Amino acid sequence: MKKCDNPQHHHAKSSQLCHEHTLTKIEMICAKRNIRLTAQRKAVIQLMLKADRAMSAYDLLDQLREIEPQAKPPTIYRALDFLIEQAFIHKVESLNSYIICPNFDDLSHISILFICNQCQTIHEQHSAIIEQELQAMAKQDQFTIQHSVLEIQGTCQHCR
Repeated sequence: MKKCDNPQHHHAKSSQLCHEHTLTKIEMICAKRNIRLTAQRKAVIQLMLKADRAMSAYDLLDQLREIEPQAKPPTIYRALDFLIEQAFIHKVESLNSYIICPNFDDLSHISILFICNQCQTIHEQHSAIIEQELQAMAKQDQFTIQHSVLEIQGTCQHCR
């Protein structure tokens, strides 16, 4: 992969941030938060970045076993739980899969995932207006939002 000097650079064929910068940024965030990015967690992130698409836990496990033959389902689920908790990835409930979050430096953001029903590509967006509205609704119910991912299903421009 060609070295990229801009952490916000998007490659033409990918909606994911430059893999090298993404991994470096995740490592820096882990150091700042004083949490361990174990070899297995790092390997899962690298597999997800390489795939550049949503992946199921078992797809990730199969690929992880190529480098760690002893890996078992609890191994992958522990790594995924950690990565979700740290907001590095999202679980796409409707597809029972996982994707890298391009806005992982913000633990409290609300993500809006646009999921194409035909090709299953996922594009993440953020809206301050929607986030403010959800926070106001939560406050009204004396509810604290800890994690929020909205999934919107439809058809992408390419499949239309």
